[in-house]
Amino acid sequence: MTVSDRLVASPVFILSSIRSGSTLLRCMLNTHSQLHAPHELHMVDLTVGMDSRFARLAMEVAHLDKRELEHLLWDRVLHRELLRSGKPVIVDKTPTNLLRWRRVADCWPAARYIFLLRHPVHVVESAIAARPRATPTDSTELVHLFLTQLVEARQSLPGMTVRYEELTADPEAATRRTCDYLGVPWEPTMIEYGRQDHGPFLQGIGDFTDRIRAGRVLPGRPAPTQAQTPEELRSLCRALGYL
Repeated sequence: MTVSDRLVASPVFILSSIRSGSTLLRCMLNTHSQLHAPHELHMVDLTVGMDSRFARLAMEVAHLDKRELEHLLWDRVLHRELLRSGKPVIVDKTPTNLLRWRRVADCWPAARYIFLLRHPVHVVESAIAARPRATPTDSTELVHLFLTQLVEARQSLPGMTVRYEELTADPEAATRRTCDYLGVPWEPTMIEYGRQDHGPFLQGIGDFTDRIRAGRVLPGRPAPTQAQTPEELRSLCRALGYL
């Protein structure tokens, strides 16, 4: 399929690990009059089925396999969200898109990407705190998986990088850079995102903690020193520019 086959030709994807501040960034972008950044859509988990041999035959004649049918479904979901918003640009921040970034890139050849980074030590600490039913080891391994994919995606896809530390320290500068990349004028209302309704903050479709409910950008924690960084995280820190 080509770009012309997509209802949404050039969507924007925030590619980040879990617990990296993607809900904060999406709320700030969603405040913009031209950007629609909904809750996590989890599109890549939507699948299609062909329950009869006639359906399979019909799709074969139409040159549509299961993979492309799913792409059409994902594109339609984005298009519906965009139409409902009345805005011209859609931004999807679902973290699991990162785990299947090659498939996302295949579906939307003209997609744009924002790589959202946060210090791996803080990502792990936040993941452990947000997943009380999981063991610290399980949360750490999950973060490793996300960050490894993030390193690979940044090496393979065009896009811009935003660091959570920069976003919280100087939200105006970070959002100005992001607006420049997206080709829209910066709007000062983006900083006080709590003035607008961004939908419910529910576990499973975004951050749900008290920090995001504050409605304003709260300061981040000081970056860990190298001595405070566990050995098993140092290679990822180096690859992401933190050591």
